[in-house]
Order: sequence, then C-alpha cells, then structure tokens
Amino acid sequence: MKNIIYTTIILLGFLLTSCETDNSVVSPNGELEIHVTTDEKGRLFYSVSFNNKIYIEPSTLGFEFDNAENMMDGFQIISTKKENISQNYKMQWGLQSSISVKHNQLTVHLKQSKTNQLLDVIFRAADDGFAFRYVIPEHTENKLVIFNEYSQFNLSEDAMSYWIPGDWGIYEHIYNKTRVSEIDALSKVNHPNLAQTHIVENSVATPVTFVFDDGTHMSLHEAALVNYSGMTLKKTGETSFVSSLTGRSDGNKATIPTPFKTPWRMGIIGKKAIDLLSSNLMYDLNEPNKIGDISDWFTPHKYIGIWWEMHMGKSTWDYGMTQDMGIWTDTGHTHSKHGATNKNTKKYIDFAAKHGFDGVLVEGWNTGWEYWIGFDDREGVFDYVTSYPDYDIEMLQDYAKSKGVSLVMHHETSSAPRTYDKQMDKAYALMQSLDIHVVKSGYVGPLIPKDEYHHGQWMVNHYNNAVQKAANYQISVNTHEPIKGTGLERTWPNWISREGARGQEHNAWSVEGGNPVDHIATMAFTRFLSGPMDYTPGLVKLENLGPEGKNKARTTIAQQLAQYVVIPSPIQMACDLPENYEQHLDWFQFIKDVAVDWEQSIPLQGEVGDFVVWAKTPKENDNWYLGAVNDENTRDLEIELDFLADQTTYKMTIYRDGDQAHWDTNPYAIEIETKTVTSADVFDIYLAAGGGFAAIIKKLESVNNN
Repeated sequence: MKNIIYTTIILLGFLLTSCETDNSVVSPNGELEIHVTTDEKGRLFYSVSFNNKIYIEPSTLGFEFDNAENMMDGFQIISTKKENISQNYKMQWGLQSSISVKHNQLTVHLKQSKTNQLLDVIFRAADDGFAFRYVIPEHTENKLVIFNEYSQFNLSEDAMSYWIPGDWGIYEHIYNKTRVSEIDALSKVNHPNLAQTHIVENSVATPVTFVFDDGTHMSLHEAALVNYSGMTLKKTGETSFVSSLTGRSDGNKATIPTPFKTPWRMGIIGKKAIDLLSSNLMYDLNEPNKIGDISDWFTPHKYIGIWWEMHMGKSTWDYGMTQDMGIWTDTGHTHSKHGATNKNTKKYIDFAAKHGFDGVLVEGWNTGWEYWIGFDDREGVFDYVTSYPDYDIEMLQDYAKSKGVSLVMHHETSSAPRTYDKQMDKAYALMQSLDIHVVKSGYVGPLIPKDEYHHGQWMVNHYNNAVQKAANYQISVNTHEPIKGTGLERTWPNWISREGARGQEHNAWSVEGGNPVDHIATMAFTRFLSGPMDYTPGLVKLENLGPEGKNKARTTIAQQLAQYVVIPSPIQMACDLPENYEQHLDWFQFIKDVAVDWEQSIPLQGEVGDFVVWAKTPKENDNWYLGAVNDENTRDLEIELDFLADQTTYKMTIYRDGDQAHWDTNPYAIEIETKTVTSADVFDIYLAAGGGFAAIIKKLESVNNN
C-alpha cells in the first residue's frame, strides 16, 4: 500500500509540473514516447509510454559520488536539443547482415543550482524501444568515484518477469518466472555449482524481460558497457527498480575520468514476444566497427573439441606435474586419462576434416591444470605458451592445416587475470605465428584480487582490453565466465561469442540433474537478447551424463538439432564425442549442414519460456534453416512459409519429434522426412515435451507462369 501511495504522489507531482518543463521525444512511427521533466526539488524524471499507455512511470535519474556533491536534485533544464538519428551499417557476422534504423533523440542540458555543475542526459526513442545515457561534460574533479548510479525503472504494473539474480560473479543461474513483486534474488545465494557467486541484494541481472497483462513485452538491459561497472536492477518497491552497479569490497562502484559518457540504459518494447527478437537497438547504441573487415582471419564456423570428455569423466585436463616455487616438474607418471595428447588430438582433427568442421578446440594442452581450481593462490599457475610433454602444438597445428582445419586455442585463467595480462602478448603472438585465430578464454573461480568481482569496472576493462589487444594479433575471442554482452561486437567484431549463462555443460554435472526443460525457450527471450552465446549444442547421447552418469539433457534429439538455429553465435560447437556422432550419422547430418552466419533472420512464432521458432537464411546461398525449441508442454504449430521467394519451389528436409517423443521417456524418437514446398504453403508440425524441430529448405526451381 505504501508503494502505491508513493507512486501516486510522484505521478501527480510529475503531471502538475510537466506543463512548465515538458520535454518529449517520440519514436519515428509515433508509438513510443519518452517524457522528461523536473519537479519542485529539481529532480529529473522520465517516463515511457507505448501505444498511448505508460509502462515506465515517472522515474528519477542521478548519481551519488564518494568524492563530490551528489547529482540527485537541484537541477534546472537550461536547454534541450532534438535530433533525428539515421544509421545504415553492416555487421561482420550475426543475425542480420545489413541494419537500417532511425531514432529520434532528445538531449536535456541540466545545471545543478548549488554547484553550477552541468549534466546532460541523452534520450533516444526508437520504434523498438528506448534508451538513455548520462554525459558529464566537465567537472572540477578529474576523476569521480561513483558510490552508485540511481536510474529508476518504475513499472506501471506487477508484470510477469523472467529473471536471474544480479550476481556480481556469474550469470549461470536457472531463470525464474515470477511476478515482479515476487522477485527474491537473495534466495539464490550460495548455489553449490557456482564457485564465484556473489549476491548482495535483491537485484536481477540484465537482460530481464517482462510481460504485461495486456500482452506488451519489455526487456531492460544496457548497451556499450565500457570503463564502467555492469548494471543490475535492484528491487526498491513492489514494481520498482533502481540501477545498482557491481561494486568492490570498499563499497564504491566505478571511478570515471571527466568528461565521461556512461553506457546506455535501454529497454526493448514490443506488442508481442517475437518483437523483442527482431530488435537491433543494442547494436544501434554501440560505436561503429573500429578494426575493419576481419574476414581475412576470422570466418564464422563450427568446431569440435577435446572438452566433453572431461565433463563425462573420460579424460582429465591436467597431465600430472608438480609445482615448487613456480617451477614445474614432470613426475614421470602421466595421467592415463589426460585428454590433450597428440594421438587424441589427431583423432579429433581427422574427424573434423572428414565431416567438414573448421576448428578443433583442445583444453588441457598447457601447463597449470593441476592447480587451476580449488586453491586460494592461483596467481602464476597457468603458462599460455608451454605445452604439456604429450602435446606438440606446432606439429598438431601443421597437421590440422594439412587437412583444412585449425586448432582453436584455449586460455583458462582460473580467474587470475593479472597472470593472464602479463602473458597475453606472448600468448597471442604464439597464436599468430601458428596461424591460429580463435581463442576460448575462461575465468572460472573467485576473482583474484579478492576485492574485485567479475562484473565490476576493473574486470569490464580487462575483458574489453583483452579483445582489443587480440585484434592487434588478428585473433577473435570467445569469452567464458564473461561480462554480459552489450553489443560491443559491432565495435569489436573479433569478440565473436561468450558464455554468460547456463550452457550445455550443466547437463553433465549440475546438482539439478541438468538444465530445465524450458531453458532454451526462456533464454531466447532473455540471455540471447544480449548477443551470441557459446552454449555448445549438439548432444546425441542424452542420458547417463557426467562423471557419475546421473544427469540427462532434458531435450529430445530434434531439439538439440534445432538449437543450432535458435541459439545465436558465429561459432557453434558440436559438443558430443566423435564416437557418438559416428553412431548417428543420420542425425549428425543436420549439424554438418546448418549455417552459422546469416543474411536475414526472422522470428516466426514464440512466447517467453514456452517455445520459439526461427527462420534464417545464410549469406552464402539461398537456403533457409528453421529451428524450434519447446518447453515441457506438447504443442501443434502452423507455420506459414511466406518468407520464401515467390514462384519458387523448394525441397524441405525436416528433423522432427516422433509421435511418441518425450524428453524424459523417449528422447531419441525422431523422424526425418522431405517434402516440396512453396511460399504459399503452411507447414504443420508437432513439438513434443522438451522437443523441437529443425529443417533445411533448399531451392529447386523457379515456377514458370506461362
């Protein structure tokens, strides 16, 4: 009741003062409006309406500093400026090759009366959402220490929310579905599988997605996260949030030079769920490409790897060496289960060459794995240029190149990034000398130094600097245990993918027995809105997973195939063991055939956490690929094929759930069928519980009207 009264008072005050200091900006199509004003205390408010209905009620903006006067009130709007922003740009890879967008922009120039301090807030209204950022144009302090940023998001109703906790250390939580008023992030503290988890308040990570009672969908996130702390959203009332930055142990959140521009705070808004999937707003808010065309040294591709063996308990990362004062000594007793051997790697290279895969990831190749996790002192553990005695990296890369394949480098830091920083140039130089252009980096474990966290400013800068330095060596980076995606792959297209959520590996060893049945259907409308994910799809052995054989993937085979279309990434792993694929070459064919880089992507149907259907066409040909993933409920869909070219016939190969398929009782029931289709056809498909379908549509001929 208190929150309702407070919101009413604020709204009344907003309406009473808006006539005096009213400033608005409307989206190009006229459906979205951002309204800005100040109240009698000089507090700055904004609200957002969509289709003539308010979804974000008047919400305040400002900062609290540790070393300067707070910017919370006492503001006067001294002037405003309106602009029309038009952009046409190309993406090096991704869901869309070409993007054309128009935004309307309002810049509000403010002056704080008691300090004469200037502050600009820039608002953008787009057809698919809204955004704002702070600009401190000048300040008496050369550096400002931010205690917190106070950007409110006061939702107009108790919407349904899809969220994970605002963890300062990791995003690998199960998504929750609750009303906003029921969000309880603190109940997710100390998950046994998450060594670096750190949840300090009732906040949620972004993107966080809301479904309002009238069917309107909104997802809140941020864009262009540079030299700043990652933002979470802290619950402050029944339906209210305020930005809460990932901090340090001393309580401060970020130190910024002046002048400074913050990352964008943004919200995608749509009339239905799939409207969220069509948005390019996050990329629109990022700077253009800074390194030019990288196609000479990075091409989107699929890869396999010595990785799943470790999760199955078949192999180990470590070799069996001892360390004394930084000196490694071979014990002479090689682990019989060490996976990264010359012999085993050649087996994977041969398999990749035989089946058309471009990359082979090898984890456990370099010294240090004996002390990579479970130790407080992990500084200096890993060496990123020294192979174990049973792994000859130069010979293996030469062997791979002779077969048209390349190794994918692996750099695990065990969350000791200062050790990685010291060796980064040498490690990247080795890669470049060997003609290796992709690295998977990892940051497992509690961060060293202990007063920093994975999603704070210090690590944001580390992640960003690693990608920028990698570009100098023509290297693309796939970051695991990362900072969340905020669209920087537009600016730095060598940042090709990241983990940043519960991936396939949790199906092997999580205490829950695997990922939830609705996991991918939920992430399609949450995590995937922040950019590509290295989920590592492609299991064909779904049961008896993990070192103890107790877990299972809660999907059907058909859904595993569909994940290649639904999960965005310019690199996709075929994660299962080669011997398992050899037993199921009929299913494996789709994994071999599916593209990873797209000219156009169209979300066809879907509801948050229930199901999603995508249609995508690659850059290299006129084929179309369809993929759908489903939750625990069976579903019959009718899919219009009107995205196909008119007057053209196609051959459609469908990998669908069998009639008796079920993720738990019959996950291997799959039917492969073909049919001829045109753009006039409606495709009927059954989705099993935990199921899905995948399809390839290839052009046959043009229809002759005569």
